[in-house]
Amino acid sequence: MTMTVNPAFWQGKRVFLTGHTGFKGGWMSLWLASMGAKVAGYALPPSTQPNLFEVANVAAALEENHSANICDREKLTAAMVAFRPDVVIHMAAQALVRFSYAEPVETYATNVMGTVHVLDAIRQCAGVRAAVIVTSDKCYQNNEWPWGYREDEPMGGYDPYSNSKGCAELVTSAYRQSFFPAGRYAEHGVAIASGRAGNVIGGGDWSADRLVPDAINAFQNGVSLKIRSPGAVRPWQHVLEPVSGYLVLAQALVEQGVAFDGGWNFGPSDDDARSVREVVELVIKKWGDCARWEQDGAEQPHEAHFLKLDCSKAKQYLGWRPSWHLEQAIGATVDWHRARSGGEDMQQVCLTQIRNYVEAAKQRAGTQ
Repeated sequence: MTMTVNPAFWQGKRVFLTGHTGFKGGWMSLWLASMGAKVAGYALPPSTQPNLFEVANVAAALEENHSANICDREKLTAAMVAFRPDVVIHMAAQALVRFSYAEPVETYATNVMGTVHVLDAIRQCAGVRAAVIVTSDKCYQNNEWPWGYREDEPMGGYDPYSNSKGCAELVTSAYRQSFFPAGRYAEHGVAIASGRAGNVIGGGDWSADRLVPDAINAFQNGVSLKIRSPGAVRPWQHVLEPVSGYLVLAQALVEQGVAFDGGWNFGPSDDDARSVREVVELVIKKWGDCARWEQDGAEQPHEAHFLKLDCSKAKQYLGWRPSWHLEQAIGATVDWHRARSGGEDMQQVCLTQIRNYVEAAKQRAGTQ
C-alpha cells in the first residue's frame, strides 16, 4: 500500500490546528488551505522576528486565527467547540532543547499540560473524527544506539524538552485508552495517533539554536558559523516530509479508524542521518559566497550525540516514504531564502515548493 496526501480528502474538511504560527505549523496551514481545507489556527504570536507566519502571510489562508495560549484551557475548549472540527492537529509546543534548560517549567506547562488541554477539549467536540498529536523523535529514552528507535521503545528524555515530549506521548496514550478506547470506537468515533519526527529544515525557520537557520543567518551577514557538536548525528529532513506524514496519518485515521492509532515515526532515509559537519558542508556548497564554519569552544549543556528513527511502520502500513533527499531539502531551503532576499511573494514560493514536493511524492509512489 502506498498513500500520499489526497487533496480530494481535504477539500472542505474542518481542521483545528494548534501551533499554526510556528515553522512547521505555517507550512501545514498553507498546504491544508491550498487543498481547500477550512483551517482554524490556535497559537501564541510568532516567537521570532522575522517569522514564516508573517513573511508568507499565513493568516490570509486561514478560516479562523486565534492568538491564544494552549495553557488557557477554557479559551482553547471554547474555540475548538465553536469551530466544530473534523480533524485536530496539535503542533503547538516549546520546541527548543536549550531553552528548556533555561525555562523548564514553561516547557513542561506547554508541552505536557498543553497536550492535556487539547485532548480534553476533543472530548467536548462531538464531530471530531481524528486527532494527530505531534511530539518529537526526542521522546524516546536515548541510549545512543546506532540503529533507529521504533514506536514501541520506552519513552524518556535527558533534558526537560525531550522529557516533556515523552510525557506528552504518555498523556496521549492515557487519554486514548481512558476516553477513546478502540473497543468503544463505534460509540465515540475518534481515532487518535501521535507523530514523531526528527530535525526539520526548510525556508522560514528563524528559531534560535537551529543549525540551518543559524548557518543562513551567519552566511547572510558574512561571518563564520559557530557549531557546537560537529560530530553529532541527526535524522535531517525537509519540513514537508513530516507534515506530509501527519496528513497521510490523519487521512488513515478518518477513513479506517483505530487501526491506525498509536505512535508513528516519520523520518528521512537512513543515508540522510548525517553529522552536523556534513550538513553544514552541504549548506556551504549550496550557498557559496565564502561561507565558512568553526567549532564553538564554549561549554555546552548536554545534547544527544546520535539519534535515528526506524520508520518501518509508516512505510509498511501507511505506505509513507520520504520524497526528498537531504541535498534536495537543503537546496529548497537555500532557494527559499534567496527568493526572500530577492523580494518575491513568499506565500507563492511556499506553495510552489509544496507543489514540487507533491510531484516528487507522486513520482516516488509510482516507482514503488
